[in-house]
Parts: sequence; C-alpha cells; structure tokens
Amino acid sequence: MNIFITGGNGQVGFELQRQFALFGTVLAPTRDELDLANADAVDAYLAKHQPGLILNAAAYTAVDKAESEPEQAKRLNAELPIQLAAYAVKQGITLVHYSSDYVYPGSGETPWQEDSLTGPLSVYGQTKLEGDNAVSESGASHLIFRTSWVYAARGNNFMKTMLRLGRERDALSIVNDQIGAPTPARLIAQVTAQAFTTQGSPLTINIPPGVYHLAPRGETSWHGFASEIFNQAREAEEALAITPENTVGIPSAEYPTPAQRPLNSRMALGKLEKALGITMPSWQSQLGLTLREYLDQ
Repeated sequence: MNIFITGGNGQVGFELQRQFALFGTVLAPTRDELDLANADAVDAYLAKHQPGLILNAAAYTAVDKAESEPEQAKRLNAELPIQLAAYAVKQGITLVHYSSDYVYPGSGETPWQEDSLTGPLSVYGQTKLEGDNAVSESGASHLIFRTSWVYAARGNNFMKTMLRLGRERDALSIVNDQIGAPTPARLIAQVTAQAFTTQGSPLTINIPPGVYHLAPRGETSWHGFASEIFNQAREAEEALAITPENTVGIPSAEYPTPAQRPLNSRMALGKLEKALGITMPSWQSQLGLTLREYLDQ
C-alpha cells in the first residue's frame, strides 16, 4: 500500500515517515517533486500513485507572514485538505489531517474541548479552521489531530532557537502570558500510528473518526518552556551563557507581532486518551527525550 505523506520534510512529516515505514510504501515528495500549491499537480500525483492512506502534515505555518499572504495560506491550509478529502471519499480511504490550537479564540483559562466554539485570531488560524471544517464535512473517513507548539530535534523551532540564544546571550526576555503544551513531532507521529490497526492491509483506523486534541499533559508559558529547556540543557552539561535569573518573563503586549496569538492554548486530552486507552506523557518528559536526541546528533 502506498502511504502519501504531505509535508514529509517538515518536523511532523519526517517523524510520520519513521513511524509508517513498516506499514507500506511511504511517498513523501519534496517541494521539487510535488508543488502542493499547484492543485493540478496534486491531482496528477494522486492519480499516478493511488495512495491507500493520506497523512496531511503540510501546512502554511508562517503565522505572521500569513497576514500578508492570505491566499498562499488558504491554498495549503484549506484548499489542499479539501482536495485530499475529495480524493479520500472517491477512493474510500482514510485521511489524517493535522491542525492547530489557533482555531480557538484563546480566551479564558479553561482547556478547550474538541467541540468548543472556535474563533481564530489570525489568518493562519482561520485557514486552518476552514481546512478542519472541510475535512469534517467531506464524508471521508478521517482523523483530525489538533496540536500545539510543535517542535523537534530537526527543523526550525523554539527549542533549537532557545538553545542557540542561550549559548550566545546572558539575558533573554520571553513571553509569559501565552499558555499551552509544547508538543514534539515524534509524539504526534507515535500517537497517529497508535490510531491504526496495523494487522493486514490496508491500514484502518481503530478509533472513531473525528477531531482529537494531541498534546502532552501539563501546561506552561513560552517563558516556562524556555526555562525548562535551559534547566535540562544544563543537566546535560551543555555550556550556556544564559542564567536563570536573567531569563525574564514579559507580557505579549511587550512583544508585538503582525498576527495575534491566543493566550489560552490549553487543550483537554480526555477524548484521545479514552479512545486509545492511554495516558499522555508530560511535556517535561517529552522535552527531555527531544533535547537528548538533538544534543546527541
């Protein structure tokens, strides 16, 4: 069976390749091999390779840039999922689509449920929600995993940026009023694989279709995340210039960006944990695994 992974060179896509390599022939074309912004090229690729499962990890994730490039964001975050869902319906296959905490309004302190009212604050969040709704309403067999604050041992992300800055600077100011759960790409791929029955072919999902929150347990701010990165790096005997007392928390208002960020990115995990019969690990333990993988490279 051909397993088509979009965004295969991204953080989540790369980990999906590792998880699903044993279950079929993984197709993860690069941008040079397939331009996902070209709908005709995507149709031609699907017709040629006839995948039996689609894992859509591609997205326009430049949150601030999306404010000035809404059409580009809409193509990857909304129109591509619509196109893939239409193919999945026609072929009777499953589509797994990855989404974001940015679909919620970011208010209050209560963790969002999968059926909470949405209210994106940015073009990025709005286009992700459009993609979610299209997949949900398509009639395709589907799973939508909404996740938050994705990072990995590879690619460009907050963990690696903090380590670089922590080596170069002795003081940093980091936002402390946006609350969520840092989620490693590896965990996203592992949970995705657990959602499938891997005996026989084709792969079939073993949980009810729909939307699920996928993140570690616990919550923190970006300042708290950075502080834990530095603490664990020191324990691993990594040389840092930054000191704990000079890692200062600041409100979002002191760090303005083109796109508004949600202050509350907490997401309830009960639906996923019940469906899979698991307890999600803590974000701190997952940071430890990811940090060690990066430092050991």
